[in-house]
Amino acid sequence: MTATATTEDRRAARTRRKAARSAARPVLPRFPSPARVLGYTLVVGVGLLYLLPFAIQLVTGFKTDPDAASHPLSLLPATPTTAAYQRLFGLSESAQGVPFLRWLSNSAFVAVVVTAGRVLFDSMAGYALARLRFRGRSVLFGFVLAVMAVPGVALLIPKFLVLNTFGIFDTYTAMIVPLLVDAAGIFIMKQFFESVPREVEEAARVDGAGVFRIFWSVVLPMARPALITLTILSFQGSWNEFTHFLVATQSGQYETLTTGLARFVSGGLGGGTQYPLKLAAALLSTLPVAALFFCFQRYFVNGANSGAVKE
Repeated sequence: MTATATTEDRRAARTRRKAARSAARPVLPRFPSPARVLGYTLVVGVGLLYLLPFAIQLVTGFKTDPDAASHPLSLLPATPTTAAYQRLFGLSESAQGVPFLRWLSNSAFVAVVVTAGRVLFDSMAGYALARLRFRGRSVLFGFVLAVMAVPGVALLIPKFLVLNTFGIFDTYTAMIVPLLVDAAGIFIMKQFFESVPREVEEAARVDGAGVFRIFWSVVLPMARPALITLTILSFQGSWNEFTHFLVATQSGQYETLTTGLARFVSGGLGGGTQYPLKLAAALLSTLPVAALFFCFQRYFVNGANSGAVKE
């Protein structure tokens, strides 16, 4: 006991002496290594390079048509003006021929309905494939994966023929119904539900809850990160959808931001370059999706991680 105590005392004394010498030693500032400085500089440079098009888009919206045509890459407008935004929102006399508010309302209506439908139906289908035992479940999930592998361009003509056969071509129904279920959303929800402990569902089943009750009241509230991820992806996909709306509609009253801007850029709404007007409309169409993502990006990352890890 005495020898052990003496050894411990010596170690404690050495530790105190080392601490005292370290405290007395002057602390020199630590400078980052040249490799780290070069790496940070490279990252910042690439980031600024990616931000440059957005900055040009933002500045060009406040230029005049001659200024934008003569100095397209300039980040300082020669004569700042809000004429492009006034025309888009119908605040100027030259607003005829640019139904931006109608495009915006159609995009918002379709995106909200499609997002709500995808969140509901994809979560129900994902839970059924993850938890319910029925004949042909593996085959059905294989079909879901096969749908994800088919390019959307290959379905354009069959989609048009189906919509025309059912008599819903050029209607809101044709714009919304085919987008209500998404194979990628089903896959995301299935992977997340498989990570939920079965003990939670068994406890609810012992209390007398049925399948739908367990799904709606027990499992679904636990899937909040995955639901927010699916909401962001669904809203972004339906907001930016172009090819489906191109084959599902024909009349101008059903144009969305994507189809309307495409016709605008192709010269269908007037001659001239109209760079400020076009880039201002493109900027406004980007803001809702960007705001949604930045507000919920933390849940988006959590949902992606939760769906990728299985217990």
